[in-house]
Amino acid sequence: MPTAATSTVEEEEIRTRVDGLAHALRAKDVDALMAYYAADTVVFDIRPPAQIRSADAYRKNFETWFASIEGAIDYELHDLQIAANGDVGFCHSLSHVRSLRTGGDKVDYWVRVTSGFRKVEGRWLIAHEHISMPIDLQTMQAQPGFQP
Repeated sequence: MPTAATSTVEEEEIRTRVDGLAHALRAKDVDALMAYYAADTVVFDIRPPAQIRSADAYRKNFETWFASIEGAIDYELHDLQIAANGDVGFCHSLSHVRSLRTGGDKVDYWVRVTSGFRKVEGRWLIAHEHISMPIDLQTMQAQPGFQP
């Protein structure tokens, strides 16, 4: 995969989009956030349902999540890798999420994020996203305390 020094124009455009998406997520700005998704996006999120088949449906997951969080979300991208060519690109990262639930509980966990982009009318939009959390294979329970 190209390094930052040899990134393609497409990869830099996607990096800018990912940075904007992260900013909107931190601010819990659902309108700005949804502007990064294609209308027909397909998402496998950690929050049910198992498969989401439109940006409108995915918006509901974000609205539910944002309503459960008090204040901003601390969201850090780690080891972001991007590849793109022509009108198709993808990226993956480990993302650290910290926040405070409305009931006062602290939230601190890592997720794995893979996003597939498609260039639509000159803009990179997420056509597919997969978010996962490591599990303990003995208990089959999510491991929110996982540290990379």
